[in-house]
Amino acid sequence: MRLVENTRAGYSFLEGIAPYSSGVIAADGYEITHITLAVSLPWEAGMHAARKYVESMGLSQWSLCGFELRCPQPHTMDGFIDFNASYRAVLQDWDMYVDGENPIARTNVAPVLNPPSETLLYGFSVCQESQGSWNTFVIAGGGELVGSLRAGNIVCEGETDNTAMLEKARTVARLMKTRLDGLGANGQRLSTINVYTAHSLFPLIEGAIAEEIGAITRRGLQWFYTRPPIIDIEFEMDMRGVRQERVVDMATA
Repeated sequence: MRLVENTRAGYSFLEGIAPYSSGVIAADGYEITHITLAVSLPWEAGMHAARKYVESMGLSQWSLCGFELRCPQPHTMDGFIDFNASYRAVLQDWDMYVDGENPIARTNVAPVLNPPSETLLYGFSVCQESQGSWNTFVIAGGGELVGSLRAGNIVCEGETDNTAMLEKARTVARLMKTRLDGLGANGQRLSTINVYTAHSLFPLIEGAIAEEIGAITRRGLQWFYTRPPIIDIEFEMDMRGVRQERVVDMATA
């Protein structure tokens, strides 16, 4: 994975696949802030609201460096690819791409309880000038999919016993560590470690996650009772290291 500088926005991004980058890290003199919506909005309207929000701060759309979505249920592989085409079209219309690469980190998961009727925007990340003393970062969501968006690349596809779940969790934890290292980020600066699964997390913490992400022993982790966005992917994580978290009511922002 190649680290690419986004000179228009004050951050670099780690190459990913067409729908999203693998993560972003602020340049010196810049800082990434994470925003959670007080009330989630339909994804496209939410993205436009996020753009309006940063523009009200005197920033451009290029300052947006991450989006988090919540979908009604896991997609088929083809359905996920189709959704991504619509999502990417918004980014392309906004001139967000850098030399043909999508710089924006993303997480997209499906709540098990009280799922939305349509895909919603849950949160986003913004990069802006700052006197912060360290490089803040966001690592995109990733599940146990090794390689391109193809069902055959899912680790232990169709299996959910303890052995399979440990292997899935190890794969994802290693992916998070690889992305952390690829960004050149300091793992001791992790502020939030998120896990997204509908399966019991307890056997996986010591057996898989802590082996790669040692920061959970002091930071803990957040467990979202959700499913990853593709059928048969069972375990997903994302992480970030930021100094500032905000909750914003986009209806009044």
